[in-house]
Amino acid sequence: MPHFPFYDDPPYRLSGVVYGALLNPRSVLEQIGAAAHEPPYKAPPKGPVLYMKPRNTLAESGSQVDIPEQEQSLRIGATVGLVIGRTACRVAPEHALDYLSGVMLVADLTVPHETFYRPSVRFVARDGSCFLGTRIASGVDPDAVSIDVSIDGGVATQITMSDMVRPAARLLADVTDFMTLSAGDVLLLGTRIDGPLLRRGQRFMLRAEGLGQLEGHAR
Repeated sequence: MPHFPFYDDPPYRLSGVVYGALLNPRSVLEQIGAAAHEPPYKAPPKGPVLYMKPRNTLAESGSQVDIPEQEQSLRIGATVGLVIGRTACRVAPEHALDYLSGVMLVADLTVPHETFYRPSVRFVARDGSCFLGTRIASGVDPDAVSIDVSIDGGVATQITMSDMVRPAARLLADVTDFMTLSAGDVLLLGTRIDGPLLRRGQRFMLRAEGLGQLEGHAR
């Protein structure tokens, strides 16, 4: 795991465990449309669908990520990470956010792919593909965060966390209903499937009020 000096001291010490929520933005289900009722999905998810970002994926702001030789780009998944502050197991939605140290910007870069049914590890677990922000902020409503995404200085898109199927408290409650989250774990709210594409030689930046900025570049 890379060294993140800002996170060395409690309550912001990270465990290196990062989970992401698939199919949580409503826009994703809208784009999948009727296909969500067909094989292999057969129905929209009834509970949280999670994936992991292993330690090899974690990168600090300003880092460089390699685009696989056979690919032309990586998709930028701009999202918010919920940083767990104490052991969370079967928490109630009304108390879920009390278990957070704070929230942070995260850029989850993935190989563009069309299927979200058991996505291949090679799509979502590339080395240095999960960029963690420079600030963990308390007192920020994760569901109200809007993220500006720019590439090479030009605005590419704006992502809002307000359209989630499971807002932050509900997602945290539903996840901890079947698994325990520990202090320093990070749970990503979810990313859109139409995020901007980052090509070799380009730089990206995420900005959000109260959360600062996060940047990186590709080769």
